[in-house]
This record gives sequence, structure tokens and C-alpha cells, in this order.
Amino acid sequence: MKVLQKDEHMAAESVLLKHLPKSFQVYGYLHACNRNKQTNIQIVVDTWPDFKVIICRPDPENKQASDWRKKVTFYCLDEKMLRKMLLEEDAIDWIILCNFIAGFDNSHTGLLKEVSTQIQVSHTHLICAYQLYLPNSSHLVTPAFNSDINSRISSLDLSHAHLVNQTWKFGGDELGYKKIVRQISNFPSYCITDHQGQPVSWLLLHENLSLGMLYTLPEHRRKGYATVLVYTMAQRLLAEGYPVFTYVEEGNMVSFKMFKNLGFIDDPSVRRIWFKFAT
Repeated sequence: MKVLQKDEHMAAESVLLKHLPKSFQVYGYLHACNRNKQTNIQIVVDTWPDFKVIICRPDPENKQASDWRKKVTFYCLDEKMLRKMLLEEDAIDWIILCNFIAGFDNSHTGLLKEVSTQIQVSHTHLICAYQLYLPNSSHLVTPAFNSDINSRISSLDLSHAHLVNQTWKFGGDELGYKKIVRQISNFPSYCITDHQGQPVSWLLLHENLSLGMLYTLPEHRRKGYATVLVYTMAQRLLAEGYPVFTYVEEGNMVSFKMFKNLGFIDDPSVRRIWFKFAT
């Protein structure tokens, strides 16, 4: 097992680019890190440069890694090697991390359950989600929206962090607030304001560059705001060379159809799972 140095991150990103869309979750972290958007992660691989497993984990040397709920994600082409890294090579320090969230492809669910049972760590299934993405600008469909909406599109600022935190499914506490402050400070965000200048609909990026925290206040729904925000964000990301992808929880067909109508692609072979592990 090898911990990648910063000068090796770009080479790893280039390899993962060839494995999209299945590698999006780790690819997004590396893409952000290589453009100075992410500083609290550590990348480990089974071998270098020809790796079969790449794991993104909190950087133990960076105190910012504990600012929010600890996350681990990986891309795997060899489950035997992944099992070895998890059980024998301390790719994840289960004791130090204590409670953390892991995101992975549905095909590895059995292995993660087996490993957690073997090392006596409890696991809780959080969500299963569709992964949707835009391969390039030609797929993006331009929605119809009037000039009034266009004039009310702006970016979020730190004064809006409490509002976003209150409405985010996984927020509502101090840790959620700190994450949102970090995202607004370091990543693109968009909102649509009312005529008093207050946000009524918004969209942010997560640390791995996936679109997230999309929300519209109930009294302002069915006006196409979410569609406009996703389109606006996608345009910017594509223009700046960033990947465009998101996760939509299974069962949320309203959001799923909205992304599909904008040209996003769903690969039926890719389903993302999030487990919470606790020692």
C-alpha cells in the first residue's frame, strides 16, 4: 500500500478519468484537490502507478479533516486487494476514525458487510442513490426561463449558511454548518432570490464536486427554480473544465426526472451506497 504524494495526484486523476463514470466519486475529490479546492484528504493505492484500488480517506495530519463527519470513499477493480487493504494493511484506521461514513458502488456492499462483521464494527445503511452525469456540454439541454428569474440568480454568501444548514437533510447541527461555510467559501454556489434579495432556492457543490444540497423553499416550488440552478451551475462547471455529476436518492423521482430532462445520463450499472460505520 502506498500513500500518494501531492505530485502524484494528477497522474492518479488521469487514470481515473479513463474509468468514468464509475470512478466519479474519487475522481471528483482528486480533481478538486489538484485545483487547490480540497486540502483535508489523503489518497492511498494498493500499488503505484498501476493500481487496482484507490481509497480517499481523511488526512490524519490535517485537523480540518475532523471539521465534519469523516468520510471514506474508494474505487475498486479488485475486491481481493480491497479486502486485503481493509483487513491487513490499515487502509482505514477503524479505531481512530471511530464513526465515519463510507461511499462506494453497490457491487461492493457484500464485501463491506463482511469486513465490518469480521472486525466487529457496526454498519448502518444510510442511502442508495442514482449517479447522474453530463459527459460534455452537448448533452446539456437549455431550459426555458424568463428574464425575471435570470436577474435574480446570484451566489450564496456566508450569511446564508444557517438557512442552508436548517434545510439540508444531513445538516441541522454545528458540524453541518461548518461544512456549508467551507463549501460556500471555497466552491461555486448559486441561488435564486426573492424580490427582497433573500435566497428561496439554492445549489452547492460537495467536496468531491458533486452537485448537492439542492433545495427550494416550499412556498416557492413548481416555478422551475431548481432546473435553472442546475443548468446554470452545469454551464459554469463545463466551461471551467470541471466534472458535472450528482447523486439522487432512490425514490426521488421528481429530482431524477429533472436531471434527466436537462440531459444528465444515468448508468443503470452504477448505484452508490453510503454506510455509517461505528466502533
